[in-house]
Formats: sequence, structure tokens, C-alpha cells
Amino acid sequence: MKIVFLDRATLGFDISLDGFNKFGEVVIYDTTKPTETLTRVKDADIVITNKVVINKEIMDNSNLKLVCIAATGMNNVDLEYAKVKGIQVKNVAGYSTDSVTQLTFSYVFHFIQQLNYYTSYVNEGNWEKSDIFTHIDKPFYELKDKNWGIIGLGNIGENVAKIAKSFACNVSYYSTSGKNNNTNYESKSLDKLLKESDIISIHCPLNKTTTNLLNKSNLNLIKDGAILMNLGRGGIINEDDLANIIDRKELYCGIDVVSKEPIEENSALLKVENKNRLALTPHIGWASIEARKRLVDMIINNISEYVK
Repeated sequence: MKIVFLDRATLGFDISLDGFNKFGEVVIYDTTKPTETLTRVKDADIVITNKVVINKEIMDNSNLKLVCIAATGMNNVDLEYAKVKGIQVKNVAGYSTDSVTQLTFSYVFHFIQQLNYYTSYVNEGNWEKSDIFTHIDKPFYELKDKNWGIIGLGNIGENVAKIAKSFACNVSYYSTSGKNNNTNYESKSLDKLLKESDIISIHCPLNKTTTNLLNKSNLNLIKDGAILMNLGRGGIINEDDLANIIDRKELYCGIDVVSKEPIEENSALLKVENKNRLALTPHIGWASIEARKRLVDMIINNISEYVK
């Protein structure tokens, strides 16, 4: 049995892939261009892909039996045609809940505690020149009693809600599907959640309903001084509108996902003038070392189930 991993670099090089060797021949490519895919998978039984596209042409001209997606999203594989061809497709889910939750709170503490300002104050030699023992010119706040609104109360959103509750936050949520009826937290309309929340975190999928869910018409509803975070998918917030509003009002944003990744040079987010209000990270929420190890273990399990 031959296994081909098309984009190993997306999982990082600090994670071992030795567990795949028990299945047979394993060929690993760090990255794969669209023009290289067919040649590389032509004689493979199993292909592992994170973001490389497996389409009708690839399936028609190869002997693939199983496609393992090294992610939860499956939009890089033509699922309908895979059914027609009798090719099994397996993804992984739930591996990154704790990792995404941790980045969510990292953003919150980054802004609410004003750590950039205070560490810079010390590093620039200002504290040693002070006449008093402390320096508190930049106000910071406690999480207790803050209103935390969650957009998308799935596994990750609910995990964030549970921990926010432990900090004595008032947690509410907006269900993007309209199907979530979690009675542990107050359900609100989107507009009400935006108006009333001190902290807003997005954990929903990207679909027709959520594309440009936040835009210039409702971003203005958010109160001054609030923290807005997108840890769902790029495209849920209109990035041009967000960049514009960050420079017009006091809105603090933690953004881990953008509509085109890697981010484009002309992205409006890279041109924000008030950079202290924006923490922009390169889609790292899913990727703690523990999460990536769980992901690999899940792929190995998917292959084991197929082999059985």
C-alpha cells in the first residue's frame, strides 16, 4: 500500500509522521503545486492532503482508494465525485478545540491587560526613571462582569463560553444556523449581541449565511472599547470594512483567519494605522503542538479503520 502526503509543511516539522510507516510505503512532499498533484498521486492508494485540491481530474487519472484530509474542512475535495468513484474521504474534527480556545483568551488578555504598552514602558527604560513604584497610565480592566458574546456556539464556542463563565463573564450567543438552543447561555439576535457585548468571539463556519456576516452596517453597532475576535473562518468579517472601522473608532481586534491565505500584500488589514488595536496572526489557532499530534493520530486512526 502506498501513501502520499502532499503538503506536510502545513503540519510543521516538529511533528513525527513515523506512525504512517506501518501501513506500507510512505512518500512525503512538503508542498505540492496544482500542476504536480496528478503526477504525485497517480500510483498512490491513499493520499493525505491538508489544502491541496483533489478534483475530478485527479480521481479519473489515479487509483486512489482513500483521501485523508488533514483538517476539518473538506472543500478541497470533490466529495460528490468521490462517491461516484467509490473513493472514501475522511476528515478529522475536534482536535483543535483547546488550542483555538487558548488563542481566543490570549487575544483577550493581550488587549484587556495592555501588556504591549507596559512591557514597552519597562523595556524602553522608563520604569527605572520613575519617582514612584508603579506606573498605571494606561487603564486595564478585569474580565469579571464583562459581557462576552459568542457567534457560533459549537464545540469551540461552548468551550470558550465555559471558561469565560469561570472568569465571571456574562455569556450570551448568536446561533448562525438558528438551530442551537443551548439553555445554559442566553441566546440573542446578532444586532443585540453586537450592541451589548464587551467581548465578541467568532467560532462559526463560513457558509452562505455567514459570509460578510459582520460588515459596515453592523460593525458600527459594537461599543467603543470592545474586543472583537475572529477564530472561525476568513470572510465572516468583511476585512475592508473592519480595517476602516478600526481606524475610526476604538475597537480592538484579534484576527487569526482572513479570506485569502496567506494574506495578500494589498489586504486592508495590513494598512491599518492604529496597529495597537489589531493583533493579526497567521492562522495559528488550530496548531498547538498537542493539537497537531492529535490530528496526526486521528489520520492514522482513519487509515487503520479503512485497512480493517
